[in-house]
Amino acid sequence: MELKDTIQLMQSNLYEDRLKAEYIQLKIRLNELTNYLEKAQAGEKKPAEIEVLKAQKRFMLQYLYILEIRADIENINLGGK
Repeated sequence: MELKDTIQLMQSNLYEDRLKAEYIQLKIRLNELTNYLEKAQAGEKKPAEIEVLKAQKRFMLQYLYILEIRADIENINLGGK
């Protein structure tokens, strides 16, 4: 799935759909950041830049976890987390 595939969910009047879209988008971005970080660690980036990318990834993982908790509380199926 790509970001563009979440447009319909993001435009929904239902907050449940928008939450699902937010979750899917975050997973896509997290996957892309993880791939980029792997390449960066292979020598393409300075150590300070790598540390910033790692910090960003940590926060994104925490955000993902919060969205999962919220979905559980509100009984929203995120589609196979």
